[in-house]
Amino acid sequence: MAVTATRVASAPVNFGIYSRNTDLIGAGELLAGMAEAGYDGVDSGPIGYLHSDDLVRAGLGLAGGWVDLRYGDADGFEADLAGLRAALEVFTSVPVDDPRFAPRPTLACPSNVARFAKPGGVAPGIPGEAWPEFAARVQIAANVCRQAGLEPAFHYHLGTDVETAADVEKLLELTDVGICLDTGHLWLAGGDPVAALKAWSDRVTQVHIKDASRTVLAQGGDLTTAVANGCFPALGQGEVDIAGFADALREVGYEGWIVIEQDAPATGQDLDAILADQRANREFLRGVGL
Repeated sequence: MAVTATRVASAPVNFGIYSRNTDLIGAGELLAGMAEAGYDGVDSGPIGYLHSDDLVRAGLGLAGGWVDLRYGDADGFEADLAGLRAALEVFTSVPVDDPRFAPRPTLACPSNVARFAKPGGVAPGIPGEAWPEFAARVQIAANVCRQAGLEPAFHYHLGTDVETAADVEKLLELTDVGICLDTGHLWLAGGDPVAALKAWSDRVTQVHIKDASRTVLAQGGDLTTAVANGCFPALGQGEVDIAGFADALREVGYEGWIVIEQDAPATGQDLDAILADQRANREFLRGVGL
């Protein structure tokens, strides 16, 4: 089955825009750069950084945005639901011309201290007895998204409670939440993105394509160090079989957003170099038919 409908988005993380350092580049300049590079949309970055009017002016859609909640902490989770609802108000304010390209609320976990210190599927994750309550809260968050009219995508991630393919499969077993299949994070946690896509295709509600280097990760250090060392390089410069993954997307008939990510090392990055990378990343993906 061929891919019938995909759009490609960039993301503020590519420019070093994470949760707090939003002063690196103005939203207008960032969006103009993405539009010029040929992207169809963008991930939200920190909630409040981009606004609906900014996207409309740039002619870009909103692919979704990251919202982490403390699923392992009952009181913390209840407090975090307010942030999820605030994010959903932002997402639902953006014009959507095709329901397949509505924003995906990207549900995720905060850092797990042991896994952040030693990322890559080595440190232990959620104890078996804690999974039912953890998964029940993920389900609640997914239901809140659906009540707002949006379908969520749960993003497993290095350095968090849900990091490995085994973690993802447990979550799929205990909930009906969709998955954001991130090629780079899965690869660095010991997984195979092509095999995972084929196994999870009926639950994949968003795709993040990023290259990754196990060689860099093996140099040691925590997740921040690994990112600064370049464990997520430009597309085609790591070890992920992106061409094979593109073929698998066509095989399973994926429809929806594809977000290109290349986490930039924190502050001090050369914005011209970042824009050059993002143009090259988009061209690379065109070269594999996406």
